[in-house]
Amino acid sequence: MESPILWPQDDGEPLACQEKLRVLNENWQEVQDIVRDAFEDAIVMGVSEQVMRDRLAQFVASLQSPYQGAHQGKKA
Repeated sequence: MESPILWPQDDGEPLACQEKLRVLNENWQEVQDIVRDAFEDAIVMGVSEQVMRDRLAQFVASLQSPYQGAHQGKKA
């Protein structure tokens, strides 16, 4: 999976700051590598593929934003 080309903001406009884009793309690559390794390790060790997929999805769904309120881009 390749890095997303655009990182949209809450208003739908893509981020334009090159430094932010660089950090986001590096983070995205790291997340992909770690999740892929954990997924493959679990399967090799005998964990059900569907169970691992479900647990990863549950983990992502449980993440909470460090920001509160309707606008995610500003701290409350």
